[in-house]
Amino acid sequence: QVQLVESGGGLVQAGGSLRLSCAASGRTFSSYAMGWFRQSPGKEREFVAGISSSGSTGYADSVKGRFTISRDNAKNTVYLQMNSLKPEDTAVYYCAAKVGSVVNMGALYDYWGQGTQVTASS
Repeated sequence: QVQLVESGGGLVQAGGSLRLSCAASGRTFSSYAMGWFRQSPGKEREFVAGISSSGSTGYADSVKGRFTISRDNAKNTVYLQMNSLKPEDTAVYYCAAKVGSVVNMGALYDYWGQGTQVTASS
């Protein structure tokens, strides 16, 4: 069982930056692939970024070059550094964990956090 708790969301002006954190419980964090997803009102949940247990990363085209995912296995934490935020990045951001490789399908993730709101104002 893995419990995930996100933090770091907030209100920022367009062009600004935020760093989200996701703290995980459990001694096997390093073996999980981790993903960040987001969902805004009226839209489906979408994949943002993912990082494998070995550190390989993948991003949605909409955030490439602006967002960076990383992990610190010693702290059982995954991060999402978000730069050059746009109003269209406004959403609730969720972290998720799964055994195996990173995939962009949320339905394949086993554990989810409660989400943190990110609002980028124009």
